[in-house]
Amino acid sequence: MQEILNTLSQLEKEFHHPGEPCSSERIEALLHPDFFEVGKSGVRYSRQQVIDYLSQPASQPDVCASNYEVHVLGPDCALLTYSCTHASHDHVIHVLRSSIWRKTSVGWQIFYHQGTIAP
Repeated sequence: MQEILNTLSQLEKEFHHPGEPCSSERIEALLHPDFFEVGKSGVRYSRQQVIDYLSQPASQPDVCASNYEVHVLGPDCALLTYSCTHASHDHVIHVLRSSIWRKTSVGWQIFYHQGTIAP
């Protein structure tokens, strides 16, 4: 279980732009072909919308993630949950995040992601 937690939390952090943004090729490799997201706004985003957004280096706020937990849902499927803060120029929000990851022939890929604003 610890190995899965370490692997998935490191992969998830790639979306947070630690140092420099992911290339669109790397984002495409991490996102399952059927991926979709429900953002903290409640809006549903397609795989392509997420690739386009994450490929823009200037658009990302600073993200500080913690409290990672993993729940194995099946032999090749796991739920990763964590909390994070997003800091921009004069604004900080706290978000609870959850991602469903699937282990495929190309490795772990994120299938679903959701963010919920926390108090």
